[in-house]
Amino acid sequence: MIPFKNLREYIAKRLGLVFVLYFFVTLFCPTSVSGADPDDALVKRVESFTLKNGIRVLILERHFSPTASFYIRFRAGAAEEREGKTGLAHLLEHMMFKGTKTIGGISSAREGKLLREIGKTGEALDRERTKGERKDGQRIKALENKLAALQKEHRRWYRSNEIDRLYAEAGAVNINASTSQDMITYHVSLPANKAELWARIEADRLANYVLREFYQEREVVQEERRQRIDADPDGLLFERFASAAFMVHPYRRPVIGWPDDIAGLGMKDVESFHRLAKAPRNMVIAIVGDVRINEMRRLLDKYFGVLPGLTAVFPPVATEPSPRGERRITVRFDAGARMIMGFLKSPPPNRVDYVFDVIEALLSRDRSSRFYRQLVEAQGLAESVQAVNGLPGNRYPNLFCVFASVRHPRKIDELAAAVEKMIDELAIDAVPAVELEKVKNQLQVDFIRRQDSNEGLASLLSYYEALLGDYRYLGNYGKQIATVTADEIMAAVRKYLNRDNRTVAIMTKD
Repeated sequence: MIPFKNLREYIAKRLGLVFVLYFFVTLFCPTSVSGADPDDALVKRVESFTLKNGIRVLILERHFSPTASFYIRFRAGAAEEREGKTGLAHLLEHMMFKGTKTIGGISSAREGKLLREIGKTGEALDRERTKGERKDGQRIKALENKLAALQKEHRRWYRSNEIDRLYAEAGAVNINASTSQDMITYHVSLPANKAELWARIEADRLANYVLREFYQEREVVQEERRQRIDADPDGLLFERFASAAFMVHPYRRPVIGWPDDIAGLGMKDVESFHRLAKAPRNMVIAIVGDVRINEMRRLLDKYFGVLPGLTAVFPPVATEPSPRGERRITVRFDAGARMIMGFLKSPPPNRVDYVFDVIEALLSRDRSSRFYRQLVEAQGLAESVQAVNGLPGNRYPNLFCVFASVRHPRKIDELAAAVEKMIDELAIDAVPAVELEKVKNQLQVDFIRRQDSNEGLASLLSYYEALLGDYRYLGNYGKQIATVTADEIMAAVRKYLNRDNRTVAIMTKD
C-alpha cells in the first residue's frame, strides 16, 4: 500500500522518475508558468547573468544565516538518450561522484593506463556475453578474471569518496543529485565561507571527472533497478504504464533504463553522453544565501568561466501522436490490486497546466479533498488514491495521472469506475466558489512555503530557468492560480480527461 500522504515520496524514491524526494516535491508540483510580467519581490532581487561560455547564473543574496545553497542543473536527461542506451543519464549521475584527476587521484598517468585497460576488457566481456548461443563460457570466465584483477590493481591508485569527504568536513548538508526525464541535478548546502570550495570541486568534476569503479557502479544500478522496478509492484506498474501511454516519445522509457541496456552501457557511452549533456550552454547555476554577488561572480568566472563553451546537439525528439482511443494494459503481480489512469495533456508554459494543478488539488491534496472523502472514507473503495499533474516530465506533452490501490475485498474495476465517475463530474458540475477558493489559497500558501529556505529557492529558480529558460516565471505562480475559474476546469476536463485520451494500467494477481 502507498500511504496517501506520501505518494509523492513514493514516486520520487521508488519509480525512478527522480532519485531524491526534494526534486519532485519542490519542482514537479507545481511547474506551471505564464508569460505575464513577474512581480514577486524575491524574483526581482535575483541577479542573473551568463558566463562567456554560455553558463547561466542566478544569485540571490539572503543574509538570514551564514549559509548558502548551490544548485547545478543540466537541461539534458533521460529523454536525450538514444534507443538501446537507456539509463545513461542516471549512470552518469552516479559516476560524477567518483572523483577527479586531482580529487582522489594518486597517479594520474598510472590510473589513466589502467582505466583504458579496464574499458577495453569490459567492452570485450560485454560483447561476448551478448552472443547468445555462440558465446564462449571459457572466454567469459577469463575476461571476468582479468577485469577483476585490473580493478583490484586500480584501487591502489585512487582514494574513494573524496568529494563526499571534502564536503562533509566543510559542514555540508543535503549533498545529493537526481536524474529525471528532463534534466540532471547536483546540489549541496554549505557554510557561506565555503563557496570557493564548492566552485573548485564542481568545476573540477565537470572538466576532469574520472570513471572510477565503473563496472561496479553499473552493477549497483542494475540492483537498484531490480529492487525499485522488477521486484516492486508500483515501480513495475508505472514502467509498463508509461511505455503504453507514450508510443514514440522518449518519456515511454524508464529513467533508470531497460535491463539489457544497462547491462551493455560502456565507459565510452558515458563519456560521449557527458560531452553533450554537460555542455556549458545546457547548464544553470543557482546560488541562494549569505553570499555577495560580486565575490560570487569572481569565483564563477575563475572556476566555471574557463570551461570550453561547447554546444550540445542532441537528435530531435520524436513527437507523440495524438491518442485515438483508450489504451489499456494488465500487469500480473503477486500484490494488492492497483491502477494508474493517465491522460495526455499540454506541458508548461501552457495555461492549462495551471488549471490541472488546481484539479489535482481539488481531487487529492489532503484528507478534505474529493477523492479521499468519497473513495477512502465514504465508499471504502480505496486504500490510497492520488492525482498527480505533470508526469513523467515537463519539457514535452505529459500526463495527468491518478494512482489508486483498492481496499480488500473490493474490486479494482469498482475503484476505476468510481474514479472515472468523479472525473466526469468535474466536466458537468462547476466547482463551488467556496471550494475553489479554498484550494487555490492552499496552493498559493504551499508554493510560498517552498520558498522559505535557501535550498527551496535555489531549487525552484534553477528548475524554471533550466526547464523553460526564464526563472522569472516563478514570480507569477500565485497570480496565475488565483485567476483559474470553474469554467476553465470544466473545459480542461472535457478536452483532456476523456476516455479516448487516456491510458489505464491495472495490476492484479489474477
